[in-house]
Amino acid sequence: MRRDFYEEDHDAFRSAVREFVSREVVPDQLRWEEEGRVDPALWRVAGRQGLLGLAVPEEYGGGGAGDYRYRCVFIEELARVGAASVNSQVSLVDDLALPYLLDLGGHEQKKRWLPGLCGGELSPALAITEPGAGSDLRGIATTARRDGDGWRLNGAKTFITNGGHADVLVVVARTGPEGGNHGFSLLLVERGTPGFSVGRNLDKIGQRGENVAELFFDDVRLPAEALLGEEGEGLRHLREHLPTERMSIAVYALAAAEAALDWTLDFVRQRTAFGRRIADFQNTRFELAEMRTEIDVTRSFVQDAVLALNAGELSAVDAAKAKWWTTELQQRAISRCVQLHGGYGYMREYPIARAFVDARIQTIYGGTTEIMKGIIGRDLVRD
Repeated sequence: MRRDFYEEDHDAFRSAVREFVSREVVPDQLRWEEEGRVDPALWRVAGRQGLLGLAVPEEYGGGGAGDYRYRCVFIEELARVGAASVNSQVSLVDDLALPYLLDLGGHEQKKRWLPGLCGGELSPALAITEPGAGSDLRGIATTARRDGDGWRLNGAKTFITNGGHADVLVVVARTGPEGGNHGFSLLLVERGTPGFSVGRNLDKIGQRGENVAELFFDDVRLPAEALLGEEGEGLRHLREHLPTERMSIAVYALAAAEAALDWTLDFVRQRTAFGRRIADFQNTRFELAEMRTEIDVTRSFVQDAVLALNAGELSAVDAAKAKWWTTELQQRAISRCVQLHGGYGYMREYPIARAFVDARIQTIYGGTTEIMKGIIGRDLVRD
């Protein structure tokens, strides 16, 4: 574990984030879970405090800090209080949508969208998954055809985080009839565009404060400037940006496992059975020792990966390793912690119970564990 991973500036940032989370998130997060949506006012508060768009240049309203360790601090502080839904939507802004606009957008696109997204006045969505295409990106059937100097978009998307409330969506569409490596492009779709509609909000078992919706595009007319990046290079753009998304998932997975261990340590020190603290049983101590060791060992790899991301050297293979290992660790650790809580671990009033269901999606979105292993395996055996 790197003792020097964080520096003074990160510690100062953590103090500000912890205060924000304590004041703005903790009092309302259970209500947001019940209502199925985080209050949009939260994003405006976060924007005013400079917590969104950390890597975006100041000229576009961001923080101008490309150091991903600041994002790690924010992720860790949200995990510490079990705010998985809030984390998912902050990550949607900083780790999913903004990097595409920042790296691929022209000046006018950046000027149009980045200040509002960084300030929390606007919200984004990344529309990739379809009813018949999840991890298999080449199976995307949504099409965008040339129409004069613009595009006609048709198709459907599902499981889209914030899809029901997004002001701007980055949509992946098939722009070449044969598909293939050069058959897909990214397009910006604005809320209210004729032909674009939102279907039902999907009923999830976890992260219930996060809106996830179906989207439909029925002959949506888009201008030429809706194209984001290069035509036909959508898959390449996705591959280049997926490592950041996967690292955000990995960092949260590790932080959530650590938070679960901390909650469990507090519980077993206080709870008694058969006249003894649960913490005094040998099995409890073995379970705690294994979790502590796995978390500490994993942290070293994740911190190295974050530093590689900062240096622009993180490979897709190492991001895949971090993503699958940490999310599976998260599953194991939280399941063990539920067991050590006994019946209380099954009650939603305890954060460990909510963390249990919130964690399940982590091995699925951003690329399943199986897809991650496939990426690593292909790299190992290629000639």
